Amino acid sequence: MALLPRLRQLMRRPSSASRVGARRPTTASRRGDTLHEDALRSMLSDDPNNERAFQALAEIVRRRAAESVPEDDPLTAPNAEHERQHAADLAVWALGEELAGNPRAWYPLVELARLSVRDDHEGTIRRLTTAAERDPSGLAVAQALALLSEAGQPVEALNLGVGHWRPREHDPEVARALVHAALLADRPLEAKQHLASLDLYPDASAVAPLKAELTREVAQAQQSIPGT
Repeated sequence: MALLPRLRQLMRRPSSASRVGARRPTTASRRGDTLHEDALRSMLSDDPNNERAFQALAEIVRRRAAESVPEDDPLTAPNAEHERQHAADLAVWALGEELAGNPRAWYPLVELARLSVRDDHEGTIRRLTTAAERDPSGLAVAQALALLSEAGQPVEALNLGVGHWRPREHDPEVARALVHAALLADRPLEAKQHLASLDLYPDASAVAPLKAELTREVAQAQQSIPGT
């Protein structure tokens, strides 16, 4: 079952089943996790886009949620591993939604989009668009485009990138993501246009290696097209 329908199903159950990612009473064996979790939550409170802290906290809640699935339950035993994976994903979803409430947060939105990209196209695009609008550096745009391209949606990546990329201000990695998306969509001419936009970046020497790398990739893509 896809993640979002599964989430809705769990939310309709008694409340005890919907706290899959919530803090549980700790035992001595989990004290280290509790202290680590508190430290990570403090870091994310200061910077909700701290990727390393988010991933570390996600691993804690993911493991805890997976362990909460009873192995001896006859209703879940045949699909225990599948249920554990769903429980872990739901825990990370709850964490992402919690952190995405911060108006400065864009990385949690990217992670929510990663979880929903297979079964909620409109929601995914909405989350990635909001992430792109919240981040002045352009890193959110780059990650959003890469996520969509990896999910087999390069045209959607191009649409998002064209609408939000600011070549003079954003991290040059956005150009890489746009060029790759254009090549995946079999649009080498569009890839050349995005590559040319790197000339607008104020520090030409900083983007020179990236520009050379992408120029080679575009040239190779064009050579593979019959008749060119």
